Amino acid sequence: MIPVPAGEFVLRDEAAKRDRPVSLEAFAIAAHPVTRELYAAVAGEAPADGGAPRAPVSDVSWIDAVRFCNLLSRAEGSTPCYSGEPGPDGLGIACDWTASGYRLPTEAEWEYACRAGDPGVRYGELDDIAWHRGNSGGGAREVATRAPNAWGLHDTIGNVWEWCWDLYDPRVYGPYRVFRGGGWNDLPRGCRASCRRKSHPALRTDDLGFRVARTG
Repeated sequence: MIPVPAGEFVLRDEAAKRDRPVSLEAFAIAAHPVTRELYAAVAGEAPADGGAPRAPVSDVSWIDAVRFCNLLSRAEGSTPCYSGEPGPDGLGIACDWTASGYRLPTEAEWEYACRAGDPGVRYGELDDIAWHRGNSGGGAREVATRAPNAWGLHDTIGNVWEWCWDLYDPRVYGPYRVFRGGGWNDLPRGCRASCRRKSHPALRTDDLGFRVARTG
């Protein structure tokens, strides 16, 4: 886990052409996405996608990711952040932001950590920092094998998209949740710090995973 200092930045919504100033308290976030080997160790098995143990886990839904966070919290003796039954749309889950356990980052936390103070499109040259369509060879690659950002985070750009806690726009898309960062099959436009996508929280696909965060 990487400690991230409190700070302020502007969260950009490109689709809505809207900028939102955000202030964040200090938090911690994993240096890389959850791997297949960690997911299997905590949850009992990983999705049968044939990836390497150190590749990021994929084919996991937002609901799967929330459940994993609670399992990891209990395994380490921490208080789980999530409670309730998700239901088919995930809307039955509540988060205790003061709990000591693991959780998904908020969208603002994710982008703030990804940028690490860099206001640009991404924090380095794409081939240096990310596995994407042009260099991945057609699949997810082992984590932490591309250059990290200034705060020591790997793979925030490329390799797999990452689920965040937030609803995308409940007035328009109902229960759809945000995911960020681009994946191994994306063109450069999808591999940017500000790129947002969304889907139903039950979606599972081969270029979508997650990383964990903690409060404080």
